[in-house]
Amino acid sequence: MDEGGGRRVVVGVSGSLGSLAALHRAVGEARRTGAEVLAVLAWEPPGGEFGYRRFPCPPLLGECRRLARERLRAALDAALGGADPGVRVLSWAVRGRAGEVLVRTADRDTDLLVVGTGPRGVPARALRPSPARYCLTHASCPVLAVPPSPLRRDLEALHRRSVRRLRLPPDGPVAGAGRPSRG
Repeated sequence: MDEGGGRRVVVGVSGSLGSLAALHRAVGEARRTGAEVLAVLAWEPPGGEFGYRRFPCPPLLGECRRLARERLRAALDAALGGADPGVRVLSWAVRGRAGEVLVRTADRDTDLLVVGTGPRGVPARALRPSPARYCLTHASCPVLAVPPSPLRRDLEALHRRSVRRLRLPPDGPVAGAGRPSRG
């Protein structure tokens, strides 16, 4: 880690729409304050750390690390479009749970931690706690939580309507459809 006293904007990046919005906001904050951006993607082995301890497989771990780095590069390309953001952007793929990794990385009083938030129902919160919520309750530096874009809600509604139109009737396919006619 850079132990210098420079200002940093640490941002969690996963490739989701919320994290891409957070990355855009982080770059804007870095431009405004003269800070550098540290884009962090947290990753875990399949089955989590507990599963990996039970059945360690170093080649699998190496592949997971490589895929995490690829995913981070793809997310940066998608968010920044290959254009110069006007600030220094560093990227790290770090093994661990997202919230814990982000809080551990944004460890200076002068850091700003930027996280994307998203609509999460009760089942999702029960199965996997929100990294944004973890950061808001555990970070020692200021945290900026970026809400989802209103366009996302419109896109999800459009998707739901499209899926409903594609559903088959409750009785299955229409009788006689796809069968050769006997004549």
